[in-house]
Amino acid sequence: MVYDAVIIGGGACGLMCAVQAGFLGKKVVVLEKNAQPGAKILISGGGRCNYTNLGATEEQFISDNPHFLKSAFKQWTVEDTISFFETYGIYGAEKTLGQLFPEAKNAKDIVAVFTSLCEEMEQAIICNVEIRAIDGDDGHYKVTYTTNGKEKFLTAPKLVIATGGLPIPKMGATDFAFKFARQHGLKLIEMAPALVPLTITGRDEAWFSHLSGNSVFCRVSNDQISFEENILFTHWGLSGPAVLQISSYWRRGESIIIDLLPTERILDLIEVQRATNGKVMLSTLLNKFYPKKFTDALAKFLPIHKPVADLNKGEMHTINVTIHHFKVKPAGDKGYDKAEVMRGGIDTNELSSKTLESKKIPGCYFGGECVDVTGWLGGYNFQWAWASGYVIAQNI
Repeated sequence: MVYDAVIIGGGACGLMCAVQAGFLGKKVVVLEKNAQPGAKILISGGGRCNYTNLGATEEQFISDNPHFLKSAFKQWTVEDTISFFETYGIYGAEKTLGQLFPEAKNAKDIVAVFTSLCEEMEQAIICNVEIRAIDGDDGHYKVTYTTNGKEKFLTAPKLVIATGGLPIPKMGATDFAFKFARQHGLKLIEMAPALVPLTITGRDEAWFSHLSGNSVFCRVSNDQISFEENILFTHWGLSGPAVLQISSYWRRGESIIIDLLPTERILDLIEVQRATNGKVMLSTLLNKFYPKKFTDALAKFLPIHKPVADLNKGEMHTINVTIHHFKVKPAGDKGYDKAEVMRGGIDTNELSSKTLESKKIPGCYFGGECVDVTGWLGGYNFQWAWASGYVIAQNI
């Protein structure tokens, strides 16, 4: 078989690239490390797959070049994603904050769209692959690989690297893209886990452990940005959507500020309670907004068993600071094993924003998570994967 391109990586980007290339009459082959394609798609959203976000723009992405995404997102929009999946029977159900999940279907159905189309268009997907070497000669790439113990090779004029990032090694994540990029002189932006839980050690560890299992709606902030969603207290630290979001912007040694009651002002609530029934305990007031276990844990910081009428000026200040400016200095994060994505990767300045072709390696394209493009939690990273796969397909 003569192929127009070899695609290394059968995740969201690689699969979309294969399908879109097929629509254009181009023959490609997908080489996938795992036993089946779409491994990270299958586990995303607890198996439900939050496959895009209705509000996705370049504003929800982290990159050293924040304008890089604009071209890809003009070529493949959120509406294109929705229309594509609707064509194959997957209709979106909006959850919180624009997150779109398949209605009455799940992640397996998302993957099945791609595998069925690839089969129909005779786009080959070869699994259980280990890449041994990639050589370029006379305008062609020779990809040597092993599968099921046998060494083989493929040649094509175009090469697509869509092998993802470093998170979740047990799902087959590797540093393949980054080794290949370094070998060819491409610059990398420093990589680190993103959308990852944060750990707490030291004097506050026992308190966080005591709160394990409690989920509270909060505003979590640092010097750059803030997010209002739930946080989850665990025996080792903090998780939940708001913490995962801020983790992409957090750097080791920095503190984050948690507003434990972002929709109210605690001092106003106390004054109203004083005017109606000052004998009410602070704990009773707080229990209107928090689980009792959480309120009880606040006793470490606040006079929760004191009537609101008896609170003095100093105590009121402490209450206000604790509720609205709770300062936490994470010790670290849970690493790539628990990270949903990574930040950093192949420097976007090494790629054409219009085609995603490498400026230094003619005929070689990079897409998906291996590129320095990191989205927020909530379907944004899938939108980038679909868009980059589409853009590459138009140009191979």
